[in-house]
Amino acid sequence: MIVITADQVGSRVSADLVSGVLDWANGPEGPGLLLPADRTAGDELQLLPADARAALRIVLHLTRSGRWSVGCGIGSADPLGATVRETAGAAFVFARDAVERAKKRPRRFALENGTEHGRAVDALVDLLLVVRARRSREGWELHDLLETGLSQAEAAERLGITPQAASKRARAADLRADTAASAALVTLIADLDAPHEGGGRR
Repeated sequence: MIVITADQVGSRVSADLVSGVLDWANGPEGPGLLLPADRTAGDELQLLPADARAALRIVLHLTRSGRWSVGCGIGSADPLGATVRETAGAAFVFARDAVERAKKRPRRFALENGTEHGRAVDALVDLLLVVRARRSREGWELHDLLETGLSQAEAAERLGITPQAASKRARAADLRADTAASAALVTLIADLDAPHEGGGRR
C-alpha cells in the first residue's frame, strides 16, 4: 500500500489549506484514491492513492506550492477500514517517518519503505523536484496547458506566442525530461508497492 501524509507548512501564521486539498483529492478531478482523503490533525492530511501514478500526481501537486511537507510511505497494511483513520500498517509508519524527514529537506519531500531501493527512488523524486523548482512562471503556464491535453502548437496559440517560442519555453522548463522522469518514477514506485498490493500483511 502507498500512504501519503502531508503537513501544512507555517499553518500557525497562514490560512488553512487542508480543506482545499481535500476538495481536490476527493473531487471528480482528483488523483484516484482507495478511500476518501481525510484530515488527521489540525493541519495534516492523509491520502491512500489507488496506484503509483496517483501517488506521484499527489506528490507533485502538493510539493509544487512549497506549502506542504510530504511523506510517502510504501509497505504492508491491514485490510482497508471504513476510513483512512481506521486503516493501519507498516505503510502508515513509513509515511509518518517520511513526513518528519521531509520537514528538514529543501524540497520538503521524503519517501520511506525501509529498503535501499526505496532510498534510491526517494533520491530520484527529489531530483525531479529540483528541476521543477527551477521552472519559471512561463514554463509552468505551458506545462499546465499541455497537461490538459493540448498539443504544443495549440498551447502556443492559447498563449499568444509562436510555436518556436513555445518550443524554447519547453526546453527551458525541461518539460520533456519531466515527462520521461515522471513515467519512469511511476514504474519504480509501482515496483516498490508490488509486494504489498491487495492490502493485508505479507
